[in-house]
Amino acid sequence: MRGAKAIMTAQTLEFKTEVKQLLDLMIHSLYSHKEIFLRELISNASDAIDKARYESLTDSAIIENDGDWKIRITADRDAGTLTISDNGIGMTRDEMIEALGTIAHSGTKEFLKTLKERGNKDNPELIGRFGVGFYSSFMVADRVTVISRKAGQKDGPGVRWESAADGSFTVEDTEKKNKGTDVILHLKEDEKKYLEEWEIRSIIRKYSDYIEHPVVMDVEREEDSAIDKGKKVKIKKEEALNSRKAIWLRSKSEITDDEYTEFYKHISHDFSPPLETIHFKAEGTSEFTALLYIPPKSPFDILYKDFKIGPTLYVRRVQIMDHCEELIPTYLRFIKGVVDSSDLPLNISREILQANRQVEIIKKNTTKQVLDTLRLLKENEYDKYLDFYKEFGRILKEGIHFDFSRREQIADLLLFPSTRTERPAYTTLQKYIDGMKAGQEEIYYITGASYDEAVKSPYLEAFKEKDYEVLILLDDIDDIIMGSLEYKGKMLKSVTRGDIKLDKSEETEKAKEKYEKIIDLIKEQLKDEVKDVRPSSRLKDSACCLVSDEGAPDAQMEKLLKAMGQSIPANKRILEINPSHPVFEAMSAIFARNGKDPVLQEYIQLLYDQAVLLEGSKPKDPAAFAGAIAKLMVENAQAKAS
Repeated sequence: MRGAKAIMTAQTLEFKTEVKQLLDLMIHSLYSHKEIFLRELISNASDAIDKARYESLTDSAIIENDGDWKIRITADRDAGTLTISDNGIGMTRDEMIEALGTIAHSGTKEFLKTLKERGNKDNPELIGRFGVGFYSSFMVADRVTVISRKAGQKDGPGVRWESAADGSFTVEDTEKKNKGTDVILHLKEDEKKYLEEWEIRSIIRKYSDYIEHPVVMDVEREEDSAIDKGKKVKIKKEEALNSRKAIWLRSKSEITDDEYTEFYKHISHDFSPPLETIHFKAEGTSEFTALLYIPPKSPFDILYKDFKIGPTLYVRRVQIMDHCEELIPTYLRFIKGVVDSSDLPLNISREILQANRQVEIIKKNTTKQVLDTLRLLKENEYDKYLDFYKEFGRILKEGIHFDFSRREQIADLLLFPSTRTERPAYTTLQKYIDGMKAGQEEIYYITGASYDEAVKSPYLEAFKEKDYEVLILLDDIDDIIMGSLEYKGKMLKSVTRGDIKLDKSEETEKAKEKYEKIIDLIKEQLKDEVKDVRPSSRLKDSACCLVSDEGAPDAQMEKLLKAMGQSIPANKRILEINPSHPVFEAMSAIFARNGKDPVLQEYIQLLYDQAVLLEGSKPKDPAAFAGAIAKLMVENAQAKAS
């Protein structure tokens, strides 16, 4: 007994009904990540120290000559116990009964409902949402003992709480020399791995590495004997298990480039320094700090469905999620880093996270910061930006499709080769508009598998002749994304789709009149293959080409959609013929002599197969096409020889 205050006798109390249900659910574990219990207990200990440190500012008795705040881990293999101790605020008997005998007074039923609805799903983030982090101990322990003494009450007794999760708990006074709380877990037989030093270190490094207070443990090490030289002796030393170096919470002016680089390598497992570092703190309606990085190279799996997206989320230095995809849009998924929030509740569940207004504010801010950084990089360090764009330009383009509110801002960041640039030079949409011809209303582009293939395409012939610039888009998603983009009031238009009117309409009408009968003949023969046949204003040297209707997929898009496993409805294209090409003059002459001459049918089929080849596809009957070409070669050779 200490002082004059009487020691109260032991009490056995029952948990409330909801607590019994919760403990039963936890013991029969809905969670596969049981290791989270240690994160919860360390977080509770850290909170207790924070509270004691705060109260000590106005009440020096709280310190009790022990202001060296720390959290201690003790693993006793012989007893099979793991103890988490702190020298924080501690608890009185009544506080312990209230804190450990009841759970989240207003939220327990809702928590249980959520837990049951999830079924047997792995969702460790749910723990703590309603203040139940302590009870995660029962996932690994069959009995838990808590010994605590209120800071500043040296003459008062300590309190011992114990439960085997059997529906009741006992509370009794006990002797406790130091302030604070000890949580003693009597580990289950199959959970003794949590007594291993490497396991404890691993969990703390993963979840609690940046906790402000040191998490210490006595570890056994071999050292040279000071008495018997040449011999080794085993000694125990206290070691801190957490780095406490939350670099993102320090002022930018205090952090060196080497420190930024070291932290990037640590979180990204990359050997190279980052391309760019983005470090900022947001204050006001939402308080958070972000340290984000643009990597120098694109990960090989960034286009895969299971690529992990998002920075690591911390709440007041405690790691909540490895990859929080709610904090960054998918078109910025290459971003690495951390976000530490002061406003989010600890252990917020994924379901709440998705609907949390603070999360949306964080996402909006991080997106703005990244896009602003890229804009400045493009304006001030173009070579560096070019390195970024070659690695991540394809990913960034996705924002045109998915982020309508920032379409033009993202479009300003895009780079393109064009018919006016020589590789490896690029242009931008703004430069394109600045160089548009008088009367030009649209931004023209062509897609292709390679630059050389695209720049030699017959679809560009009329554009080159009239010196109209055409953007060359080489990414597989370009046609899907760019076809719907409007930039500064100008729509982007594919040169392989729709009707292009670069020539005067009366010239097209004259050509239509002149070759009306040939056009009708081609339509009849190819009625199962093409939707229509018409004179082209886009061809100058080639005889013909296939074009899609405006809004319909062209050959490149069809290939992409098929590669994605999507079924493509039958889509007949339009055959455009070049009325100035000699072949049609020759066909007209043959038709004038004999409208049913079989050679006309051969020429029509050859023209169609040629158009199929020019769009990058394969003729239905390659052997017949090759045979017709060989026959023409023989006839031509014989004509020259005679």
